[in-house]
Amino acid sequence: MAPTDPLVRVDQVTRKFPLDHNTVTALDNVSLQIDAGEFLAISGPSGSGKSTLLNLIGCIDKPTSGRILIAGTDTSRLSPSQTSTLRRERIGFVFQTFNLIPVFTAAENVEYPLLVQGVSSSERRTRVAEALANVGLSARAQQRPDLLSGGERQRVAVARAIVHRPSLVLADEPTANLDTRNATQLIDLMRDLNRSLGLTFIFSTHDQRLLEHTPRIVRLTDGCIISDTHSESSEGARNEQVLTACVS
Repeated sequence: MAPTDPLVRVDQVTRKFPLDHNTVTALDNVSLQIDAGEFLAISGPSGSGKSTLLNLIGCIDKPTSGRILIAGTDTSRLSPSQTSTLRRERIGFVFQTFNLIPVFTAAENVEYPLLVQGVSSSERRTRVAEALANVGLSARAQQRPDLLSGGERQRVAVARAIVHRPSLVLADEPTANLDTRNATQLIDLMRDLNRSLGLTFIFSTHDQRLLEHTPRIVRLTDGCIISDTHSESSEGARNEQVLTACVS
């Protein structure tokens, strides 16, 4: 990856899914570049393609046509094992349903990705403590998920997503199951991690609370990018690039 290359490049990507005897186009010729260190929301109504785009960037799915490059690597050219390695080492995931292991403590849930990577026990302890401190949960490390609030569980999920020090964190509707207070705290946390650690955050959302704190918003409708809005600060004036919608 050259210093001027984007961290993520989505190049004329289309994703179609079979449905009965027809096909549904979830994304239609989408192109997008995201630089390292950005804090970006993919927004749009239900069925607009935002979760599909997030899954493609996260190498959970593959495009029907087009290509996605992560740090200069064309993911379409990777074998399944190479794809798994890239996903495991370079990408962190935060899910709206938390996806914590109920019999594990918070610390054990955060530690799990490092166990999969074969990281030494001493290094695991250091990184888990660091990740939990970064999300303000050091005092709750030995609690199981059922003893944590919804906001605390989502913060454990964020700690798990960053513990292996990825370059990219993807979050699918991260505030969907949170009340306003916990949603606001999560937004502030992710923005702080973006600034302090230089982590790139890309998340799908239709939550206006989150969009108000987001310096770049990419809006999808019917599988197409219809606008790409930037602002110098979350409260500042936005520079909006309106793009041509798909023509069926």
